[in-house]
Amino acid sequence: MACKNLVRAINVNVFTLLLVLAAGWQSPLHAKAPPSGFAALPKQQQAMLDELEQRTFEYFHDSANPANGQMPDHWPEQPGSDYFSSIASIGFGLTAYGIGVERGWMKRDEAVKRTLATLKFFHDAEQGDQSDATGNHGFFYHFLDMQTGKRYHSARWVELSSVDTTWLLYGVLFAQSYYERNTKDEKEIRQLADDIYRRADWKWFTDGNPLVEGGWTPEHGYDLNYYRGYNEAFGLYILALGSPTFGLGADTWKRWTETYDKTWGEFQGQTHLGGGPLFWHQYTHAWIDFRGIQDDYMRAKGIDYFTNSQRATLAQREYAIHNPMQWKGYSSTIWGLTACNGPRGHTPKGEPDRYASDPKRFYGYIARGAGIDYNIDDGTIAPTAAASSIAFVPEIVIPAIEEMKKRYGDNVYTRYGFVDAFNPSFTYTDRPIRTGKVVPDIGWVDNVYIGIDQGPIVAMLENYRSDFVWKVMRKNAYIREGLKRAGFTGGWLDKPAAK
Repeated sequence: MACKNLVRAINVNVFTLLLVLAAGWQSPLHAKAPPSGFAALPKQQQAMLDELEQRTFEYFHDSANPANGQMPDHWPEQPGSDYFSSIASIGFGLTAYGIGVERGWMKRDEAVKRTLATLKFFHDAEQGDQSDATGNHGFFYHFLDMQTGKRYHSARWVELSSVDTTWLLYGVLFAQSYYERNTKDEKEIRQLADDIYRRADWKWFTDGNPLVEGGWTPEHGYDLNYYRGYNEAFGLYILALGSPTFGLGADTWKRWTETYDKTWGEFQGQTHLGGGPLFWHQYTHAWIDFRGIQDDYMRAKGIDYFTNSQRATLAQREYAIHNPMQWKGYSSTIWGLTACNGPRGHTPKGEPDRYASDPKRFYGYIARGAGIDYNIDDGTIAPTAAASSIAFVPEIVIPAIEEMKKRYGDNVYTRYGFVDAFNPSFTYTDRPIRTGKVVPDIGWVDNVYIGIDQGPIVAMLENYRSDFVWKVMRKNAYIREGLKRAGFTGGWLDKPAAK
């Protein structure tokens, strides 16, 4: 409690304010571009960001099963470990294909072929109550077999996931709006995408309530974990409201936002709608441009969700500077807490979740974060947390990318960009770890990539550079309708969709 009170009391430091002022940062309610432009960067920084984006794009290109569009949750496959597809990774991957085409890293014909195979698979895949189906009621199981596309091992812990289907559907709708040429294959992409989106029965997933359930399994039914209050499901409700077939009513958005005030406040000198892990502030923004558009809640606060994410990112960096738990490595250029892998290995049932000599706990995969009423911090830094915030605050993200590469080199930056995570405080060599290795004088570093951490890096780097994904999604009628039903007005949303 003392640490929590301390970090709440600390004001944003002068250095951060100088960075913001130097960037000429104005409220995105009036700005037409992110705080600083890619074209104005030194050539060396441009080349660095271009390389990071291309390497991260190649993760999706090289890891996918082109026959059915499946993309791995984590990759490369680890000997003796589970290996499966993630439907959320696929949504990011479908978007990455379009980025690859625009950047010249992938031929359009190849992107069309792969996208068409992916959409055909999900359009035709078995839906039903059976335990080995791919989905049910238009939603899909969180993890699927890489080869068959069926529910992974029919494992009872693999749920039909509303929020992970959401990220898949954003990729599907991106494909619908991006592939607009008058060819047979691109016409089919648009039609398949339309069918897949319209089939999702959002009303079924509410189980008769205004809010959407998190998961369902044929073995246990609904998980009774409704999405309510600010978190990553922000983007879920926009899709649920936009559906012309099973759409939810405007009262759903009211219920979703009515608990916002529990996490609105000041943290590390930034007054904003809080959320511990940074992916809460990033995922929906990967596809939707929130600059200058507001719902009733943000209208009353005088900001928009883009500004809110800027503030959340600045607060996380400030948290790392003050480092209340005194982890190794944290600084103004080494920061970023979000959901990611960690150094902790599997803990057998009945054993303590920390070693007796450890004053602080270490975790494996968990949603790390720091914010109002949220603190899960074990010294593990996820490069995606900073890198995927580049569209919000490039003036602090670019130095972070540079410093992570400079300080840790090819221990963390390899063939497909940044590995998922690293922890300078975990230097033990006598403890089980699930992934990664302990490097002398460096600490624990992962040796795998996770699709849902790679995806936002590609999308947000491209949005920073060109607004590309945002421009594509502004044209999508379902996204526009969902935003309007949620009460958003202003900016690009009040203008006709671009042709």
